[in-house]
Amino acid sequence: MDFGVFIPIGNNGWLISENSPQYMPTWELNKNVVQEAERQGFAFALSMIKLRGFGGKTEFWDHNLESFTLMAGLAAVTDRIKLYASTAVLTLPPALVARMASTIDQIAPGRFGVNIVSGWAKNEYEQMGLWPGDEYFGYRYDYSTEYVKVLRDLWEHGRCDLDGTYFQMNDCVLSPRPSGKVDIVCAGQSERGMRFCAEYGDYNFILSPGVNDPEVYRQPTERLAALAKEAGRDVRSLPLFMAIMADTDEEAQAKWRSYNEGADAGALGYMADEGSADQTADSSGTARTINLPEGAVNFNMATLVGSYETVARQIDEVAKMPGVQGMMFTFDDFEQGVHDFGTKVKPLLG
Repeated sequence: MDFGVFIPIGNNGWLISENSPQYMPTWELNKNVVQEAERQGFAFALSMIKLRGFGGKTEFWDHNLESFTLMAGLAAVTDRIKLYASTAVLTLPPALVARMASTIDQIAPGRFGVNIVSGWAKNEYEQMGLWPGDEYFGYRYDYSTEYVKVLRDLWEHGRCDLDGTYFQMNDCVLSPRPSGKVDIVCAGQSERGMRFCAEYGDYNFILSPGVNDPEVYRQPTERLAALAKEAGRDVRSLPLFMAIMADTDEEAQAKWRSYNEGADAGALGYMADEGSADQTADSSGTARTINLPEGAVNFNMATLVGSYETVARQIDEVAKMPGVQGMMFTFDDFEQGVHDFGTKVKPLLG
């Protein structure tokens, strides 16, 4: 079972609360987190790309680093851990992303992958004049499909001549090519999003709200496994968790109550408005999922709240689900959380 960390490239990580740790995203913080993750045996680290935050009193995600340049820096100061950068497909041409990935592969051979972000928050793109109109919600996975085809052609063959609806490549070339396979990660939650990953991705990380209820991941992981089988491909689920840990269940629950009591209503309101813009989203899609009130204080990923023993027991439950190859974690305090996970949770796993 591979464990990964969803690193704090945006301010305050994933807790949308005035009572949670408040910090800026810095190179030093992310370097310390990833180097500690490597020391503790984490298999991978992934950084998102976020181009406009949610505001509120905490200025949630109003301050963000850029994913590819950050991961290139981290590639140079790590030795074993795999690194994933995120591309917002409306902002970077796929041929350029293919070249960026090939360059980072020279720094960290065989240790780099790309996360495909099709885009659900239109304000991120409207601010730069890059939003193609709300009809994009309906074809964003068709667009992303062609995007990945360009990447695959260039990485695998060094050449692409795709004559698509959205991309026209005319003897487009890439050299040098990566030293090996560059894995593609997706985050589709809807039926269409998961089908895209089942056909073109290698891993799909999964969001699902709920506190101390690992079962929330059973249905979506089984859904992805079925779609991957239908596509004749091996695509793995990466359930995403927030881990809030302490020596005892009572101490961890007290922290969680405090975070919820300090929920940043302004930031949560902005997030809900953004999520409601996609009228094509089904009930399981990202845009709908983030609007669910339960657990919204941590961006609606499942939350494990408890002692190190409690968290280990729940991780063991998820590890038995079909198609689960690994799990990705965020923490309230990243540096301490990564250390405690490695030294106090991993030794307890079955």
